[in-house]
Amino acid sequence: RGLGAVLAGDVGVEFDWRLALGDDVLTATEMEALAEAHRPVVRLRDRWVVVTPDVVDRVRDRRLGPVKPIDALGAALTGTVRVAGQDVPVQSPSWLDDLRDRLADPSLAADVDVPAGLNATLRDYQRAGLRWLAQLTALGLGGCLADDMGLGKTITLIAVHLHRADEARAGHGPGGPTLVVCPASLLGTWEREISRFAPGIQVVRHHGDGRRLADIPEGFVLTTYGTMRRDAATLSARFWDMVVADEAQHVKNPYSQTARALRTIPAAARVALTGTPIENDLSELWAILDWTTPGLLGSLAEFRARWATPIEADGDADAAAGLSRLTAPFLLRRRKSDPDIVPELPPKTETDQPVRLTREQAGLYEAVTRETMARIASASGMERRGLIMAMLTSLKQVCNHPAHYLGEDDPVLPGRSGKLDLLDELVDTVVAEDGAILVFTQYVAMARLLERHLDDRGIATVFLHGGTPVEDRQAMVDRFQSGAVPVFLASLRAAG
Repeated sequence: RGLGAVLAGDVGVEFDWRLALGDDVLTATEMEALAEAHRPVVRLRDRWVVVTPDVVDRVRDRRLGPVKPIDALGAALTGTVRVAGQDVPVQSPSWLDDLRDRLADPSLAADVDVPAGLNATLRDYQRAGLRWLAQLTALGLGGCLADDMGLGKTITLIAVHLHRADEARAGHGPGGPTLVVCPASLLGTWEREISRFAPGIQVVRHHGDGRRLADIPEGFVLTTYGTMRRDAATLSARFWDMVVADEAQHVKNPYSQTARALRTIPAAARVALTGTPIENDLSELWAILDWTTPGLLGSLAEFRARWATPIEADGDADAAAGLSRLTAPFLLRRRKSDPDIVPELPPKTETDQPVRLTREQAGLYEAVTRETMARIASASGMERRGLIMAMLTSLKQVCNHPAHYLGEDDPVLPGRSGKLDLLDELVDTVVAEDGAILVFTQYVAMARLLERHLDDRGIATVFLHGGTPVEDRQAMVDRFQSGAVPVFLASLRAAG
């Protein structure tokens, strides 16, 4: 807890440095002699050493000045400190080495009892996640839990909240409410999971008309990214024990208004939850970790110069290894396929189903390809890229259904799409066995066609998309979960 006070404080940590001749560290007297040298060759420890002017300058001014605690931790993790654009090896004090070892190896984290208020039995990997987050947040640090969807990020976070509340009652922490910021479609999920796994913990939904934060409970406050952005001044006027960004890829652009607003909300600890910490480039990783653990990766410009450009543009393996040492303690990523995770999960079967294009689909596919490739041949730059993206979109629509690509108002649907034929087969099988089906599509227009088609066949559906009112979403999920509706149609962006 003393380390936590240091890391969370504004006090500087003084760095001192000395030169080494091979593995022999020079004494203060030897460095003073070196600083006064006026010759390019100096005799030290029975050997002649070439001394360049820049070395002499550095020896004469050995003050690096105070650094922030998070910078000292970063230096201990990477083994280097950045000086004048160069990485200089460092030896850190024992207390910082101990902290580095604890963070670098999660198995060294102190065991944490499952909170008595948790109405669930945690799997082993979930208990490991609890220990990891408990250690980070106790030190005033934050982290990104990036487990695959379905591994229980929500229940792990609920357990962390209960643990921190227990610690606060024992006098070992500030205590207070946890603010969860999430997409609108997940508000009901969080409410339901908290009620299920932490019964008795108060939950307030800060969303919709008439919202206010008069009496904040010691439990959870749930809000959406849009509401958080609009109510940033209100939310930042409070101090939170934890702020949680669920589906944190929503703030991967650090310059967006949403990301800027999230950074203004003060908290003792910040936790990001996402299954995709990096989708396109390393800057997305920077955006998430710079929010959870500010200063760890430096400014975005510094991060790009030191890490992103050497790794992404130059394929620098040493830089990649250094960045991994720096970020690994703050990023926990487990996949369903991991050897120590698989035994704890129920069996899952995945089957790829290739389907043939109908004659109509094949003709449209060929026509779209020929027409667009002819235009691409005479295009360049952004126009060329735009044509390629448009072609890919058109081909995906053709593969879905000709009516989707053609935008038909009153189409005949059966018999024109291999995909739709396969869906009909699967629906018939599953419905006959009183099963349930989730159907995801990238396109709302295609979901509308499926909704109409299944309705014509007498099969009830619900359809969740970005325009579905928040108050209706949970009712749709409840109808599906209860078995009243066998097919749940969902657009990827709204239901992800």
